[in-house]
Amino acid sequence: MIIIAGNSETDFDDSKLSALERSMYQAMKGSSFQYRYDSVAGLLFELGVRSHIVESARLLNESGVQFSDFEHSRCNPVYWDRIENGGFQLKSGVTPHEGIRDIFNNGRLYAFECATAVTIVLYKAVLESIGPQQFDMLFSDLMLYDWHFNSNLRLIDRMNPMEAVAGDILYFQNPDFDPATPWWRGENVILLGQDLYYGHGLGIKTSDEIVEGLNKSRKPGSFQSASLADRFDQLDFSYLWRIITSDRRKLIIAKVGARSYILNT
Repeated sequence: MIIIAGNSETDFDDSKLSALERSMYQAMKGSSFQYRYDSVAGLLFELGVRSHIVESARLLNESGVQFSDFEHSRCNPVYWDRIENGGFQLKSGVTPHEGIRDIFNNGRLYAFECATAVTIVLYKAVLESIGPQQFDMLFSDLMLYDWHFNSNLRLIDRMNPMEAVAGDILYFQNPDFDPATPWWRGENVILLGQDLYYGHGLGIKTSDEIVEGLNKSRKPGSFQSASLADRFDQLDFSYLWRIITSDRRKLIIAKVGARSYILNT
């Protein structure tokens, strides 16, 4: 259900939406979950960011980036410092938007696992949605590692993956994974459309194809199949919308070292 300014939305004209945006809008409208917005602009912002998530996932899949565990991760040293845990810290003097875009432009220089891939896709989508200037201000302390997020990028935990919309993050679990390949204990994926997902290391696949791929990495003698987990995550679009539309005079922008913190007064 979509609720705008306290009212159930019934008269919104979706004729100017793209085909992807229209499909997302219809899915959200028919959901039992309440998608609440202060204005139509907030709804359009979410649809736009979701579209950029889908586009960014496809672009990362085509970028030439490789799959690896943390021990063997790699990055472009011109833009990032590889740290001891296998994550990437933005180099001093490099702007966040430059660092993110380089991953898509020079993907062959990068290797990482699926959770880091999801965070990169989300950052790229937000960057293309709000522009480099705002992105650099909001995400000045960029570090890419597993599920480590800048505080201005938040996820909401949701139940029932059957209600997920394109741009949401799901997880395929593989409880009997082969200990020799622990990175295949599961796969974090981004929903691109009806039963189509991007998972780093597997590519763009249907749910059956992802399960089939994970089942190839079960421990010998196992008959327990991989499956879609019963929870999923979505970007906190409302929080991001509030930040970028807040009156600048009502914001405190505090810098501590290389980090920026934005507080509402």
